[in-house]
Amino acid sequence: MNGVELKDRIEDGWPGRARCRFDAARRVNEVTCERAALADVCRRIFHEWDFSFAGLIVEEGPDAWRLRYVFYGERDAGWVHVLVAAPLAENAFPSVVVEAGIYAADWHEREAEDLFGVRFEGHPRLGDFVLHDDAWQESVEPMRRGFDAVAAMRNRRPDADWRPQRILQEPGAFVMPIGPKFSGVTESVHFLLETVGEDVIRSSTRLFYKWRAVEKLAEGKTPDEVLLLAERFAATTAFAHGLAYCQAVESIAGADVPARACVLRVFLAELERLRQHAGAIQEICESTALVVATSQAGILEEELLRVSGNLAGHRYLFGLLTPGGLACDLPTGACREALGAARAVLARMRSLDDELRISSSFLDRIEEVGVIFPQVARAYSLVGPVARASAFVRDLRRVQPYSGYESYEFDVPSEEEGDGYARLRVLFAEARQSMRIMEQAVDALREGEIRAPVNLRGGAALGAVEAPRGAAFHWVRLDDGGRVSRYHIITPSFVNWHSFHLAAEKFAFQDFPIILSTFDLSVAENDR
Repeated sequence: MNGVELKDRIEDGWPGRARCRFDAARRVNEVTCERAALADVCRRIFHEWDFSFAGLIVEEGPDAWRLRYVFYGERDAGWVHVLVAAPLAENAFPSVVVEAGIYAADWHEREAEDLFGVRFEGHPRLGDFVLHDDAWQESVEPMRRGFDAVAAMRNRRPDADWRPQRILQEPGAFVMPIGPKFSGVTESVHFLLETVGEDVIRSSTRLFYKWRAVEKLAEGKTPDEVLLLAERFAATTAFAHGLAYCQAVESIAGADVPARACVLRVFLAELERLRQHAGAIQEICESTALVVATSQAGILEEELLRVSGNLAGHRYLFGLLTPGGLACDLPTGACREALGAARAVLARMRSLDDELRISSSFLDRIEEVGVIFPQVARAYSLVGPVARASAFVRDLRRVQPYSGYESYEFDVPSEEEGDGYARLRVLFAEARQSMRIMEQAVDALREGEIRAPVNLRGGAALGAVEAPRGAAFHWVRLDDGGRVSRYHIITPSFVNWHSFHLAAEKFAFQDFPIILSTFDLSVAENDR
């Protein structure tokens, strides 16, 4: 099914209640529907036409709410944006979680209710999400345009009677708290593990202890100023998030990124993926108490950080991106040297992979542990290696290519078991594919410009990339003066954290840190 056929299906399915406009250049079907038809439209797109749910974007206009539900499918099907509007005084909308059975939208609706005050009728658990009730009262709504931070602080009224929600009420049931404070560099997150014995029966995750309001800070700033925020809120994947943001601005401006810049963007994105996967492998080895393997993987990550620093001037690739291309050129010879150094690291990563595959003590800790079944991966629209290890294979580089990825030959590794070992195998396999892409990118480098002019104007667009942890989406709206009026980030960790409790439940307490490490989740991507 292509975009034109999809447009016809939508208009035929809801005559007079859903209007569809197809943008062939962006492969986007923009559907404007009535509130009464919203759930049915979303249900059919998600369940019958096999689109993934990317996220919910809430915008507060001068006199109306505008909610945008974003879906993406295979390449020919493209994207679907379902829009629904209502006067500001009418802030209640149907919950697509309840009425359409789209569980992937659960956290998106909870976030919108907490930050904007938008209500989703029938949703079973609104409130106490981003803004914790033991620190803030309800109805603070910090993303509203009229929000007054000074007044909010002055009138702060935490719920002194707040207690964690418990499900188990059996005799002997108890709760094992983990966090939110940890030693070292581990960020603030609180886990509550409920049990009546040795196995975790229920797991809940409480995030957002250090919510930084990046999207609020972006309002009124220039695109260049917001790029600094996009790169820095989750530093270990700075290039991927910066790239998604730049793509959104470039789409609004109608800028054509030069060919050399596109190739270099691909090279750097895959170098970041290779390094991030090495770090994730190191965390998995550490969680299983393999001291030697942990040291080996840590050295590999450090060497890849040095490759990045020597090539680009920053270990995490800060400052390279700019709307229209790259801020500076990277010599072809230097890219070849970086490729050679990365190739040597990958060879040692392969050796580590071989050693782990024959370590029975390691395999005993990671196989058949933390299982996410394929139907769960699909229902929660999981992304990245976590999804692909559960046979849900949807990589934006392949299904919705950008920066010229359609011209590269590579495989999208996947597994079926959905356990910790499957996730580890995907990480190793994706690292090999990243090297394959980097080799093609260096061969494709030709002399030329690295930056196109960007004529800022009013408008909105979505930037999307396959970040190391999975699909990342950056929505940008510019006002007529070229300043950011709305910025929304949907990160792969926000999506994958949602399902983590399912992997942790029904396994032993000692499995919990191992399962957590195989998900490679970022707290910073949530505290954005």
